[in-house]
Amino acid sequence: MTTDRICVGAIAGAFGVQGEVRLKSFCAEPSDIAAYGPLTTADGGRRFTLQLTRPVAGGLGARLSGVSTKEEADALKGTELYAERSRLPTLPDDEFYHADLIGLEARDPGGAVIGSVVAVLNHGAGDILEIRRPGAAQTLLLPFTRANVPTVDLASGRVVADLPEGLDG
Repeated sequence: MTTDRICVGAIAGAFGVQGEVRLKSFCAEPSDIAAYGPLTTADGGRRFTLQLTRPVAGGLGARLSGVSTKEEADALKGTELYAERSRLPTLPDDEFYHADLIGLEARDPGGAVIGSVVAVLNHGAGDILEIRRPGAAQTLLLPFTRANVPTVDLASGRVVADLPEGLDG
């Protein structure tokens, strides 16, 4: 499952009083976000050119086209910013954009369906796949490591998930 746009950052709020924003970059090199523009909102309704201004606590200071007041910047807090996939670098074979993993079917090494990937989370210690299991009330959280997910087959739309003991029940 591939998308034409990839989420590369989010607006964390206003910075200063002249429309500058605090930007959280999801790029491996945070400042690379400026090279992937113009950036759009999730619905594609707004388009921004981006100029980085300085590092700030918890992210980067930036100016967005069309945003000139603190109130306009505040109103954008929480807005995710998307770049066209064609503007992003090609990844090595063992790296994936989160958007490519969401929606993939998860199967165990024997081929039995475990569920489907509904999100990729990262709270600082590495990526975690959130897998919705058929008929289960709670999702399964699986660390996205080569040991737990030895195969990612984007062409077939699935991952092989070798669940650690204790998660397989």
